[in-house]
Amino acid sequence: AWSIERPPGDTAGCTFCHTSSEERCSTCHQRHQFDPAVARHSEQCKACHWGKDHRDWEAYDISIHGVVYQVNKWNPTEFDFSKKLADADYVGPTCQYCHLRGGHHNVQRLSTVYTSMGMSNADRGAPLWKEKRDTWVSVCDDCHSPRFARENLQAMDEACKDAGLKYTETFKVAENLMLDGMGEPMPKDLAPDWSGQHIWSLKIGAYHDGPKYGGAQGESGEFRMSNCSDIERICFESVGYWMTYIVKGMAHGSWNDATYCDGSFGMDRWLVKAKAASEQARRFTALEKKTGINWVPSEFWRKGDYLEQLTGTRIVKEFPGKTIFDLCPEPGWLDTHHAPAEEVESLE
Repeated sequence: AWSIERPPGDTAGCTFCHTSSEERCSTCHQRHQFDPAVARHSEQCKACHWGKDHRDWEAYDISIHGVVYQVNKWNPTEFDFSKKLADADYVGPTCQYCHLRGGHHNVQRLSTVYTSMGMSNADRGAPLWKEKRDTWVSVCDDCHSPRFARENLQAMDEACKDAGLKYTETFKVAENLMLDGMGEPMPKDLAPDWSGQHIWSLKIGAYHDGPKYGGAQGESGEFRMSNCSDIERICFESVGYWMTYIVKGMAHGSWNDATYCDGSFGMDRWLVKAKAASEQARRFTALEKKTGINWVPSEFWRKGDYLEQLTGTRIVKEFPGKTIFDLCPEPGWLDTHHAPAEEVESLE
């Protein structure tokens, strides 16, 4: 929602996939052609599954599997796309071979849980994930030994743990700066976030509670991509972009991508940037106190034609004292409000 609740022209890349295309057969099977052989090519996934915060295509494309595919995909003896997926005997895996294994259409069945097993500091070996991990190994062992698959899963675990340490430290640097009153600007000095709140943007869930973060006990801040301090944006990019490179790289066998291309090396750099921004803010604050300067944030943080278009500003103006959670209290409202009634009924 931090991305989608913006002017339509600003999020064309989001809305095209997450609204008009996500539930249509023709997204993968190509309207007017509708040939299963075409839908079995990895490029069919490329239109949506690439980019900074879901780097699937790039990770696959430059992995050893992706290279095998690109070199051999025009050779029908190595990749016979006329065969059903259940009968496929490719020389290397495609996106469809692994994620739609056997020809089913539930892509998520053969994938990890992206947020919990990739982007969060979770116990990835917990019993909760055992079925997912065993299923992953069962796909890999079509071509590799189960031990090989589990060793790669363990390597991915270690990469995610290391990345989690980095983003935790990055967030802590930003949090301490804000708690010490040195964030530039502070939540109260900003236009509202997309939900209509003036709360620190990195206050996720119940990890940070109370007025010192800008809200009431139990209130949650919302990620901001724009109209936030530089250090908050650095934190967002560290976990939203660079950690994604690491997760997706390790998951798809693109180990270079997980390290270079703003993977783990990128997280190192963004941690340095966060620390440097914090040090600079603290130096400026010390100088201001010594010289008696009372810094006041510029008005452009609160106003501007661009900010007027964002959801939070409209909510504050049209529904004073309310947030989007007051206006849309039903679970899933943002996903189903604009859908036809029969689709909503089907989802429920």
